[in-house]
Amino acid sequence: MRDAETDGKLLPKITDEPTPVAAHLVTDQSTLNLLVERLSRETVLAFDLEADSLHHYTEKVCLLQVSSESESKLIDPLASLDMAVLAPIFANPAIKKIFHGADYDMRSLYRDFGIEVVNLFDTMIASQFLGESEFGLAALLKKRFGVELDKRYQKADWSKRPFSNEMMEYAMKDTSLLIELYRQLEAELIAKGRLAWVDEESELVAGVRSASREGELMCLRFKGANKMKPRELAVLEELLRFRDEKARSADVPPFRILGNDLLREIAEKQPRSNSELVGIHTMSAKLIERLGRGLLQAVAAGLAVPQDKLPQMPSGRRPVLDRTQEERVKKLKVWREAKSAQLKLGVGLVANNTLLEALAEPGPPQLTLLKRWQREAFGEEIAELIA
Repeated sequence: MRDAETDGKLLPKITDEPTPVAAHLVTDQSTLNLLVERLSRETVLAFDLEADSLHHYTEKVCLLQVSSESESKLIDPLASLDMAVLAPIFANPAIKKIFHGADYDMRSLYRDFGIEVVNLFDTMIASQFLGESEFGLAALLKKRFGVELDKRYQKADWSKRPFSNEMMEYAMKDTSLLIELYRQLEAELIAKGRLAWVDEESELVAGVRSASREGELMCLRFKGANKMKPRELAVLEELLRFRDEKARSADVPPFRILGNDLLREIAEKQPRSNSELVGIHTMSAKLIERLGRGLLQAVAAGLAVPQDKLPQMPSGRRPVLDRTQEERVKKLKVWREAKSAQLKLGVGLVANNTLLEALAEPGPPQLTLLKRWQREAFGEEIAELIA
């Protein structure tokens, strides 16, 4: 990272000695309130957050990073702070909020603090719409600023205290250059006439919320479940419930109790005894001793589910298209390939398959299905193509 003399916009100016990293950590309410006063006068702020989803059953935001053009701070939500004082800043349309890959952040901020974000700019989306082949933050910072992010802390347990100086330095790098990155990307988007495209996509991301899973069978969202038989799904459901209870009790993510590949193998082989568990190559003697009884009980419960109560995967079949629709879809895909090459954008950004099939339905093309930027950029082309 460049020092404050070469990058005075983003870091406090260094005079004699650099400010100790610990001084950037906000852990008391009065300091947070003063920070909020300063931030509320800014027009552009950069944010990121760190959570503990890899280490605890119920994930939570453990650190919030914020940078203005003059300072960077780390806010500790686990220090009994009233994070609601930040809500007006996030809701203020006069302040541009810069995030990178904001989807997870939007869900987490709303889930933990009820915070909603207005006037979001997502630098990952922006880089995609500029045709960047590598749009991860680490890749962009290295390419544009020569800054290397230390990947050691990407999977760190941010719920642990105290932080090391190295962890805090890592966290601050995530936002300290985001404003300058935003300035560069914004200028390039304006030059290409695509700034409104990114603004619209960022606005859609700002509204993303986590869907409620209450009452939903866990097996139906298990990767590869669509290839399993109904009886195997019933056994898998019981195994997932068993794993979930163990994970909740131990306060760890479920994958730390048993991996998905092992659960799938047990659901398919349906062992009835410890000797049959031994036949599963990834089951160690220690694991059988610790969890074997519960696993066998889960298998038995799944095998006891009545035939008419077995889980059924929703049909994943795509709707059968008539001949006219098929012709329209083919035309649209050929057009999409050409448009993707012309704009130097991924085909998925131009239009996904679901959208193309909807546009190909009988009757006039439903251009209202397109986003605003799509209608303005090529709505007329699509209408003429399938008219």
